[in-house]
Amino acid sequence: MLHRRREAWVSELGDPFDGPLEVDETHRGGKRRNMSNAKRKELAGPGRGAVGKTAVLGAKDRASNQVRAKVIEKTDTETLVPLVEDSAAQGAAVYTDEAAAYASLPTMLNGIEHEAVKHSVGEYVRGKVHTNGVESVWSMRKRAHKGTFHKISPKHLDRYVQEFAGKHNLREQDTPAQMAIVALGLSGKRLKYRELIADNGRSSGARA
Repeated sequence: MLHRRREAWVSELGDPFDGPLEVDETHRGGKRRNMSNAKRKELAGPGRGAVGKTAVLGAKDRASNQVRAKVIEKTDTETLVPLVEDSAAQGAAVYTDEAAAYASLPTMLNGIEHEAVKHSVGEYVRGKVHTNGVESVWSMRKRAHKGTFHKISPKHLDRYVQEFAGKHNLREQDTPAQMAIVALGLSGKRLKYRELIADNGRSSGARA
């Protein structure tokens, strides 16, 4: 029933944000110190800190304070740049960290202003350039994970991501307005049990 309710938050992509726009990705998965030795060995190796985790991309528009987020399969240029293009209107300013996948944004996307902060050298804010807003969204999601849900499987993660983003976008509305928007979001949507348990290529986290 809760997953059926989360369908209310899933919506078609709206108009691109006018910006300034903060874009960042996060990874969701268990901490290695809590894993078994066998699991740690499986994930060991240089440059593989995100191996075994699920990536989520988020974009926050500073002007409207609205957020969009979704689970993604990869964090490479071919995946991230088209998603940024879908989220940023022509002429929008886009702020990211220095991840290599974003390096080609100015050349691949026409009409946007792209600047990045260099977290690797301790730079988190440079004037108007930062990703603190979208990172605060990740912080709220992590607190909900630890304090409320405790375990969120990769299989159903995107529904939770849509719920967190949707609640963020409605938080300034009064309660009747929030209820009305959620009810409207449920209209015409249906989630059958066989669809819920169907294989979508991601782990359910169930123990063998």
